Amino acid sequence: MNKIITISRQYGSGGREIGQKIAEHYGIPFYDNELITRAAKESGFAEETFARAEEKATNSLLYSLAMGINVYGNQDFGFGGLSLDDRIFLAQSDVIRKVAEEGPCVIVGRCADYVLKERDDVCNLFIHAAMSFRIDRAVKVYGVDEKSAADTVIKNDKRRANYYNYHVGEKWNNLNNYDIVVRSDFQGIDRAVAAICAYIGD
Repeated sequence: MNKIITISRQYGSGGREIGQKIAEHYGIPFYDNELITRAAKESGFAEETFARAEEKATNSLLYSLAMGINVYGNQDFGFGGLSLDDRIFLAQSDVIRKVAEEGPCVIVGRCADYVLKERDDVCNLFIHAAMSFRIDRAVKVYGVDEKSAADTVIKNDKRRANYYNYHVGEKWNNLNNYDIVVRSDFQGIDRAVAAICAYIGD
């Protein structure tokens, strides 16, 4: 298998688990939070700064403000007219390109499909599932309180959509942007992995 696989996923759909299992199947590196750790080391920014940039993206208007308008005049406004969050995104993107250059791998989230769009060896996946399935996983797998699980799912999807839409200028949930779209609740996580690997091939 000589491809880089990127995974975008709805919260609670099991996209991260699917990514891990695909990486195990092919014996290739898996990158999720590892990207933040590496980007922090190479850029000099604290890991918490990367997490904070993603957490800001819950509301599109507030995110746009946080990314630009309200940082004028304070330390968040960086060199060359770039906000701190824009510099964080660029540092993260640089690491994504580096790990792709190192060889086949699986990369979860962080607009990796967009960052690597110029490469012809990338397969972009989108994992989604019914709301009931995602709420159930949020409670049983992620330990989210049952009463707030639905709100947590919606909030996290919104954050991912806003983060992607802001940086990429495309709609995160536009399925036409992806090579493979899989419903993980249709026949379960393991069969989703098997179907994806069968499609990608050896």
